This record gives sequence, structure tokens and C-alpha cells, in this order.
Amino acid sequence: MEAVNMSRRRLAMALPAGLAAPVLAAPPGGRRPNVLFILADDMEMQLLPFMPKLQRLVTERGMEFKNHFVSLAICCASRATILRGQFAHNHGVRDNQGPYGGFERFFLDGREDSTIATWLQRAGYRTGIIGKYLNAYPIAAAGSNYVAPGWDTWVVPNGGDYYRQLDYSLNDNGNTVVFGRDPREHFHDLLTLRANQFVRQAAADPASKPFFLYLAPYLPHGPSMAPARYLDLLPDVEMPRTPSFNEADVSDKPGWVRRLPRLDGPTISRIEKFYRRQRQAMLAIDDTVESLVQTLRDTGQWENTVIVFTSDNGYFRGEHRIPGDKRRAFEECIRVPLVMCGPGIPAGRVTRKITCNADFAPTLAELAGVTPPGFVDGRSLVPLFSGAAPADWRQMLLLESQPPEVNSVHQAYTGLRTATQRTFVQYANGEGEYYNLYADPWQLQNRYAGLRPERRAALAAQMRALRDAGGSALRRAEEVVLELD
Repeated sequence: MEAVNMSRRRLAMALPAGLAAPVLAAPPGGRRPNVLFILADDMEMQLLPFMPKLQRLVTERGMEFKNHFVSLAICCASRATILRGQFAHNHGVRDNQGPYGGFERFFLDGREDSTIATWLQRAGYRTGIIGKYLNAYPIAAAGSNYVAPGWDTWVVPNGGDYYRQLDYSLNDNGNTVVFGRDPREHFHDLLTLRANQFVRQAAADPASKPFFLYLAPYLPHGPSMAPARYLDLLPDVEMPRTPSFNEADVSDKPGWVRRLPRLDGPTISRIEKFYRRQRQAMLAIDDTVESLVQTLRDTGQWENTVIVFTSDNGYFRGEHRIPGDKRRAFEECIRVPLVMCGPGIPAGRVTRKITCNADFAPTLAELAGVTPPGFVDGRSLVPLFSGAAPADWRQMLLLESQPPEVNSVHQAYTGLRTATQRTFVQYANGEGEYYNLYADPWQLQNRYAGLRPERRAALAAQMRALRDAGGSALRRAEEVVLELD
């Protein structure tokens, strides 16, 4: 372990000046809030209404972000963006596994030395992560007991263990996940238990530190098996079928979609069964939110805690003939829920400004009174809390994919999602997609071939400008307003 730490220290010394410790600034309102950040796994926007306790306890008490997106719709890349406030082309994690992503890329590139966890810990916060960290954690170079910088409490399972065995326990010190203690215990319940313990311990800390808890349940990610008490519920639930479900005519789509067969009866049945499990999983997550809110109330922390609920990416359930995936530029994958409540966030507020997962790190930094490093690409959401409509807000969002080496030239892409409800995508093999979401919200009519040459060139140039930029230059590029088609 000492050798690993020494190598990381040498790496940190070689990093650019932008990775230095952040500067303390005055937090909004003077008092620094606690932060409870809850990150669901593979939860698309359409599942949000099926969490009535979250709606009552968080959404109605706070704010909903109706146009919230992830820039690269795959677990590890999205989580790296959340931790760093950077798009994937800048933090380098573009896949769930090495060499192009996973924990391996994040660790070897030294990205962990400057994250929202390290910023808040240096600013005096008590920090904790419970649940999923980065895919393929750990690697041999880190060691099996590795704990990332910035975390005072670390309850993170190894790699894919969760997907191989659903029953877990915690060891005696409560910081390491182990197998075999009690097969009646479900891992989700144990994460909920540990999260409540963290809040109680933080509230009882005589040092009176504010806390930052990053809770990352594995639900509703497949196999999406909730604790046993939920598995008999919702026996008659029906999966909604949007107009794009099992799309009949895909002749306008890129080749990789055209090659997909229409979904047959057995495939549709499997999707419907998975949907029921997802809905059961949402009940489990909803109960977790309720239990944590109760603990916050019991410990006197409720009024001074910002709660953030979101997801790392969306998911397909048969739309455009895709039985299950998330690595695409369609709305089902890139658009995810975001609700927030807490001090300084008015009840009942809704914004339709484009926000994204790169915005979490600078937002939490501002709430904590921390000035983030210059490498951050995202922008703080705090100005939106007041209902303001900043003139310099983001007009378009960069969409990225896994690299061609992983995703093939037929499916690797770069794209834009604009505030004017357009989606523009160019694939590495020269194909493209363009949708007017006002007229075609289900993305049934690809209008790429009919784009005027000058319009296509302007969109492509703007896309490249974002893809090649970072920090304040990227934010300025996001503010360009392009004419409508």
C-alpha cells in the first residue's frame, strides 16, 4: 500500500497546477450545508414518477430539472464526470473497462487526486461513499484494500461481485463489504443501513463538521433484483410502450439500427419482466430515501442538508428495436432525472435549462464554499435555484461515446443536444442523425439527409469546438446560439 501511495504522490506532484487544493470561498448564506448525493444506476427519466416518497420528500420540497442529461451514457464515464466535473474527452474515462476507461484509467491517470471528495474533505467536510464507485474497481496496481483519496468512509464492493451474488454483509468495522454473513440480508438493505449509520455518526461528531455522503445503490441496474419483500409486488404492472417501441420503419436510421431485427414475442416478454423488476427496485430505492430523510430529521440535520437524486444514465426497453442498452445518443439514454431540495432551494421550482452530470462537482463546491480547479468543464447550478435565467447559460450539450476501438466505427459518435430541442449526431463511419424533438419527441424521423449543407457544417463545427475544448473555453462554446433549421 505504501508503494502505491508513494507512486500516487509522485504522480500528483507532476500534475498541472489546476489540480492544486481548491481555494475556500464564502458559501451561499454563510452556513455550509450537508450534502446527501444519491446516484441510481441505469434509471431513465420515465421511472421517476414511480417514486412517490421521493416526489413528496424531495421534489415537492425543492426543485426539478426537466432537461438534465449525461454527456456519455455509460456507467463509469458518467461517474467519472460526476466526480471531476469534466467531460469524458478531458478526464479520459470513456468505457467501463481498461484501457479506455474503468477504474483503471481513472486511477492510472491520477484523476482521483482532485475530485469533489478531495475538495470537500480539504474544506473540512466529513466524506463518505457507500455503494458503487467506478467499474472494475480495484485493479492489481491499486491493491485489494485500496481507498481512493478524499473519502473518510469507504464502503465499496469489489468489481462485479454484486452482479455475481446479491446477498452481502458488512464486516465488523462497517467499512468493507464481505460475503456470507447472513444470506437473508440483501445488499441494498445493507447499503441503506450503512448510509443511515453514517448520518447518525456525522450528526454526533463533536467537531460539528458538515458531511458529504455519496450513496450509490446498484438498483435498478440489471438483474434489478430488489430485496425479497418487494418481489411479489406489482403483479399486474404493464410496461408502457412509446411510439418508438419496436420501431416498425428504421429505414431512415444509421446502419447499426437498420441491422437490428424487430423484437419477437419472447424478447418482448423478457423486457416486460425486467420492467416489473425495475419498478420493484424503484420501491426499494424510494424506501431508502424515506429512511434517510427520517434519520436526518431525527438527528436535527434535515433543515441543513441538500439532497440530490439523479442517475448515471438511462436505459432502453425496446425503443428503436433495442432490447436493452444505454450507450447511445437517443433520449432514453442521455436524459435522466434530477431533483434537489435543501437550504436555498425554493419549493416547487422547475427549470428547463439544459443541465448535465458535469455540473454536480462545481455545484457542490459552491455550496461548500470551495472554488473548484480550473479544469472543471461544468457550471454551478446555484444560479438556477433563484429562478434566474442567466443569459450566458448553456445552449447546447456535447454528446460523446465510447471510442471506435471499443464501439466500432459504426456506433462511435460525437453529437449535440441543443436547448432548441434538436439532436445532432455524426458517427465515425460518416453516417449521421438529426431530430427535431419539438415535432418528433420519439425520434422517429431522422432528418440528417435533408439538412442544408451550411446548417450541417455549422453544427459539425460547433460539435468539434466543444469536443476539443475544456474548462472556461468549453463553457463559452456551449453558449453559442445556432439558427433553427
